[in-house]
Amino acid sequence: MLLVIDVGNTNIVLGLFQEGRLVCHWRVCTQRDRTTDEYGVMFRNLFAIEKIEPQEVKAIAISSVVPPLNHTLRRMSRKYFSMEPLCVQPTMNLGMPILCRPPEDVGADRIINGIAAFDKYGGPVIIVDFGTATTFDLVSKSGEYLGGIIAPGVLISSEALYQRTAKLPRVEIRQPEKLIGDSTVSSIQSGLFYGFVGLVDGIVKRMISEFPEARVVATGGLAGMIGKHSEYIQHIDEFLTLEGLRLFHKRCQSVTSA
Repeated sequence: MLLVIDVGNTNIVLGLFQEGRLVCHWRVCTQRDRTTDEYGVMFRNLFAIEKIEPQEVKAIAISSVVPPLNHTLRRMSRKYFSMEPLCVQPTMNLGMPILCRPPEDVGADRIINGIAAFDKYGGPVIIVDFGTATTFDLVSKSGEYLGGIIAPGVLISSEALYQRTAKLPRVEIRQPEKLIGDSTVSSIQSGLFYGFVGLVDGIVKRMISEFPEARVVATGGLAGMIGKHSEYIQHIDEFLTLEGLRLFHKRCQSVTSA
């Protein structure tokens, strides 16, 4: 089995692939101060619930945008799975030219999303990732990562409203029952939900004006909720990043064996 780990600022998403098929997946909170042992025990406990033995894992691939956790997860892989993980680095030969400068500034998850989206949907393709930030990435017709756009995420915006105002409460992110809120909570929910639907469509519309043939795919934790109300998003692919990590590992293995 291949264990893939996508480390984001808010969540860590794990997946287990067997013969190219995603058989298990989990989402846990990202905590920078957790130790090697804490992550190791947590991951092995998740395996135990699914009756999977750690020895069944034959390889590990990691994508991380949280530098303080990189060393922790490397040590965890060595101690609890007895192997060296394969970690995404923008300077590696990923089979996708990165035209941003400098390339090492591009988040590993954005590159991995690009690899997976181009493989599944062809190019040009726009990837909208609803994570801690809302990112928009563009891969060309020939498979080059051209760059993208970064906007605040829904959760960041919600938290900012709560922290920077005296009376507005923290609310659950969800689609409100109606557009015009009849309470403070529903008013905030409407603003967040429809505000981000509008943000996504506004940005994607402008990207499509420059690349009319582009397909649009959404991923990330809130893709299913917000993406299906977009006028432009054509595909919602919850596990795009995990699939990208699988492809990344496969390509690296091919290079090694060549």
